[in-house]
Amino acid sequence: MAMTEYNPPREPWVDIVFEDQHILVANKPSGLLSVPGRLAEHYDSMWSRLVESYPDIQVVHRLDMDTSGLMLFAKHKEAERSLKKQFQYRLTHKVYYARVWGHPEQQSGQVDLPLIGDWPNRPKQKVCYQDGKPSQTLYQVVKQEEKTAIVRLLPITGRSHQLRVHMQALGHPIVGDEFYSEGEAFEFSERLELHAAELSFYHPDSELLQTIFVPCDFYLEADSVIFNYFNPVKELPDYKKLPRP
Repeated sequence: MAMTEYNPPREPWVDIVFEDQHILVANKPSGLLSVPGRLAEHYDSMWSRLVESYPDIQVVHRLDMDTSGLMLFAKHKEAERSLKKQFQYRLTHKVYYARVWGHPEQQSGQVDLPLIGDWPNRPKQKVCYQDGKPSQTLYQVVKQEEKTAIVRLLPITGRSHQLRVHMQALGHPIVGDEFYSEGEAFEFSERLELHAAELSFYHPDSELLQTIFVPCDFYLEADSVIFNYFNPVKELPDYKKLPRP
């Protein structure tokens, strides 16, 4: 499924929510690529906008084009290596919010469904018990609406499209999702209502635990809650004492 039209939002051009000499955090809008695509007309991205002012900026992780929210960048190679290693060893934790179609029967739970690329329908993913990679998502309903619900999503693993496929598998696709919703659920919103609100990690310089939060435009009640669900140690662990990823 090739991108047929790309019209990313231009205002604000860049929304920086935190910055020091080692890292930068931007609030990426829905509809903007994290990094440039293959074609010249897909160059505009969160990274390409930042590199205009920060020539050494490094991408640490990515969000889907249609997902909004927090993106963490490294300002130099040493910071990039530190942060990417943390992601590799699953020392980072994330909180997302999504508006889903319908009302989940259970107010909280865990989705544990293995995922694999749906190659004939790329970039879609699918549940596959035979060859899929283990994928787990914790969820909690935080608000009931007339036709929809707001859920807080805490990914344990970080597979491509994981949150989108897991919500669809529950029978409650994220509204506005061009890949995994249809009919009323797709038409309910002009955008995918999925937002990366919070991330915890160890600062690459001090190696102390830090959390960053960015507000959610479709759930204004969102606040910093990550340590209500995860309890990481305060200082960067010794990798030699951790299981290999």
